[in-house]
Amino acid sequence: MSQITTTSTIQHGQRVHARSAGFFADWRTVALRALRLTLRDPEAFGPALIIPLFFFVVNVGALQAFVEGGAGFPDGFDYKAFQLPVAVVFAVTGVSRANSLVTDIQGGYLDRLLLTPVKRGTLLLGLMTADLVLILALATPVMVLGLILGIDVATGVLGMLLFILIAGLWGLAFTGFPYAIALRTGNPTAVNNAFLLFFPFAFLTTAYLPAEAMTGWLATAAKFNPTTYLLDAMRAILQTGWEWGTIGKGLLAIGGLGAISFTLAFRALAGRVKRN
Repeated sequence: MSQITTTSTIQHGQRVHARSAGFFADWRTVALRALRLTLRDPEAFGPALIIPLFFFVVNVGALQAFVEGGAGFPDGFDYKAFQLPVAVVFAVTGVSRANSLVTDIQGGYLDRLLLTPVKRGTLLLGLMTADLVLILALATPVMVLGLILGIDVATGVLGMLLFILIAGLWGLAFTGFPYAIALRTGNPTAVNNAFLLFFPFAFLTTAYLPAEAMTGWLATAAKFNPTTYLLDAMRAILQTGWEWGTIGKGLLAIGGLGAISFTLAFRALAGRVKRN
């Protein structure tokens, strides 16, 4: 008996719509593409690791003896442990695929992608997932260097893992700013200048001196700077132990920054989708 196969036919003028693969499938696809492109472009993230390590070594070599022997600092104060969070924060802040996104915008790839039924939010979430993987990969060797230099982590192995995770969450929270700029401008120069946003966060804070040693307007600025609470949390993990009040304030600072940056990024994505 012959088998009869029934096929559907498309009538002339009938519109055919591609079927969505689903939110998680789209997220995974975008993230894997971003990770592959990152691995093919190691020179793009090499300086993000080398420069913070360089300044960490220089700052510790130049200031350790002065600070640890100075008045107003407690006995046993470990300047290496005090500076390690600064090196990690510098390593992970501003790391993103925003420049790659600009390339996709200028080359028309993003426009073609928007013609497909891909879930729009995954276009950013996938990139951010790849960013988080890279950020954690950058934070880990900085942590290892600290251990090699003799830093004794007060909270042990679990503390080291939390230290790296907090660094990763901070780096992820900051990615919204370059993505917002990339989507609104499509300009690589503007994206490269996004790192300038971090300078007030970096220097108007307790990056080089404890809050107790700061006075005047700088002390006031540091008090309102979310990076101060981030550094306090990371230093607590390294130096004093499970101070959950301090760690919680650091996590709240990350959450506040992420809420602002992600709102800007996803609104910029929505604006570009609407224009296209």
